[in-house]
Amino acid sequence: MGTEKIVLKTDMPDVKLFSRGKVRDLYDLDDKLIIITTDRISAFDCVLPDGIPYKGKILTALSEHWFNLTSDIISNHLITTDISLFPEILRKYKEELKGRSMLVRKVEKIAVECVVRGYLAGSAWKEYREKGSVSGIKLPHGLREAGKLDEPIFTPATKATSGHDMNITEKELDGMVGKKTCQMLKEKSLEIYSLACDYAEQRGIMASDTKMEFGFLDGELILIDELLTPDSSRFWPMEDYEPGKPQKSFDKQYVRDYLEGIGWEKKPPAPNLPSEVIKKTSEKYLEAYRRIVGKPFQENLINKAAEDDAS
Repeated sequence: MGTEKIVLKTDMPDVKLFSRGKVRDLYDLDDKLIIITTDRISAFDCVLPDGIPYKGKILTALSEHWFNLTSDIISNHLITTDISLFPEILRKYKEELKGRSMLVRKVEKIAVECVVRGYLAGSAWKEYREKGSVSGIKLPHGLREAGKLDEPIFTPATKATSGHDMNITEKELDGMVGKKTCQMLKEKSLEIYSLACDYAEQRGIMASDTKMEFGFLDGELILIDELLTPDSSRFWPMEDYEPGKPQKSFDKQYVRDYLEGIGWEKKPPAPNLPSEVIKKTSEKYLEAYRRIVGKPFQENLINKAAEDDAS
């Protein structure tokens, strides 16, 4: 991993802070936002004290990759990741922004996570065992953990500012946003997931589930936030897939498993991560990028640097 600098927090005193989430720092540029993806990592709703090398850059690069691939399905908020096209006020922060920032349009955000599941895992598996359904959708008896569903299901959730998001039914979503918007959210989410599954499977990855966010810009529904990253999706290597148990994954499950193993009570303060856990987690993000984009992340950085030097 070399000497990649880990960024845990950004500071741009002359740019108005819009919000600071578990992973992203957002700054206000009037009708636009600058989204900076740090290397912070959270688990069990706590931000850990250690960052993961390359994480912020990988999430940014993958989001851009998927935004481009899905632009025929729906427009998105991304304007550019090219720092040379950022507003002048941001230029002096080039080193802090490089590779981990997106200039995006500011939208009227819909406070709902649009989740699509093709496999029974995570909170869906837990809910199925308890109720035989997920988000009000009745499922057949006898399904196994990580088993593939007959068809993908749309399971929205309320987006919590703290704590866990709560699954809601499609009817409840309808009551929150209206029938027309509810239907559009469902249709676009399922369409994006279908494209992602086909694309990922050609590259040896199974997209178990993913969550998306949307907003309105001048009355048009568009895709926002991040898209199909290891933080917003459950990606599994196809070669290791074996239903009936938890799967190996390209996300932060490795960190969760470590924290469960040491008996942490899942309350602040979060413990430090051993260097080996940090290294292996970083490797999982790097491998997800390599498979999805088709080239190693380092190669991408080298090529980008060469382009910058030539310009």
